[in-house]
Amino acid sequence: MAAKDSFVVTCPCCRAKLTIDPQLAEVIAHEAPPPRRSTDDLGTAVKSLQKQSAEREARFRQQLEAEKKKGQVLDRKFQEGLKRAKDSPDPPPRPFDYD
Repeated sequence: MAAKDSFVVTCPCCRAKLTIDPQLAEVIAHEAPPPRRSTDDLGTAVKSLQKQSAEREARFRQQLEAEKKKGQVLDRKFQEGLKRAKDSPDPPPRPFDYD
């Protein structure tokens, strides 16, 4: 793949291999870095997945409880707004009333 006068450089960050042509001063080929493992141990990966699953389940239960109370919360907000509207002596001015 590499020509006679080109050279290969390994990226220090991602370990990708770049083939560079010095006459053109351009990268002429790129080889992707080897895949990196997120964990070294299978047991650690399983524990991590179980922890994430437990967190998702807890968030789901929280949202389920919030959804159950949603009707009561909206009803209470409506009642409070209705009470404020009844206590208000005048309705709010409308923009077209000023004409």
